[in-house]
Amino acid sequence: MAQTLRTLKRTAVALSVLATAGLAAQTARADQLANIKAAGVIKVATFDANPPFGSVDGKTHELVGYDIDFANALAKSLGVKLELVATNPANRIPLLQSGKADVIVADITITPERAQVIDFSTPYFVTGQQFLVAAKAGDQLEDYQHARIGAVKGTTGEQALHQRFPQSRVLAYDDIPLALTALRNGNVQAITQDSTILAGLLAGAPDKASFKILPDLLSKEEIGVGVKKGEPALLNAVNAELGRLEKSGEAAKIYDRWFGPHTPTPQPRSFTIAAN
Repeated sequence: MAQTLRTLKRTAVALSVLATAGLAAQTARADQLANIKAAGVIKVATFDANPPFGSVDGKTHELVGYDIDFANALAKSLGVKLELVATNPANRIPLLQSGKADVIVADITITPERAQVIDFSTPYFVTGQQFLVAAKAGDQLEDYQHARIGAVKGTTGEQALHQRFPQSRVLAYDDIPLALTALRNGNVQAITQDSTILAGLLAGAPDKASFKILPDLLSKEEIGVGVKKGEPALLNAVNAELGRLEKSGEAAKIYDRWFGPHTPTPQPRSFTIAAN
């Protein structure tokens, strides 16, 4: 009997230790904000080939863009250094889930599917998918329902094409410059991307007179900062900073810096951010 009691006690102690360790591990995982502050650095996944949200500056060879300005503001508000992790649309969420990035600030659209695997901040940008086509091509979206259309791999634009134009042939590319090259070469008849990205892409193209952006929207989308599931402190800190940037007018300055005060319709800037 004594031996049985000792065995039971050892088992109970072992289970208690395991439970305590499990709880400690869960607490550590659920306090990523504290870990970021302790490390003194926040790793932000952002684009390096998707202007004006994120691209490599030809002179400084550093990442610059709309999202980079927001990432810098977030790091400053937390009192830590910023480490940018270059990514593409298909690799954003895997970088976050693997721990190689703490947050995603990379023009990522808030969708129900994505919200099942990551959490999103309040929207800091609103945009819509449009088509970029040859200047002499048709002016209506319906003109391209049987066309070859280029999209960036892993984006909501790619998904929207399959849903709205199931009879079209969708060709997926790693980034928007590659999609534009395909349009130039005649491999596709149109490419789709966020309206503001297309506007920036066209503005910097040496042959911009050869193309046009169709006025109709393929979809309307809200953009947010991506955070790991179960990190409420970090998510609240992100929302608080987005709210501060909006109220102070700094968000509007960042917008004007990269898109200018006058942009083609639809107006993509959002003023619906509220700090939590």
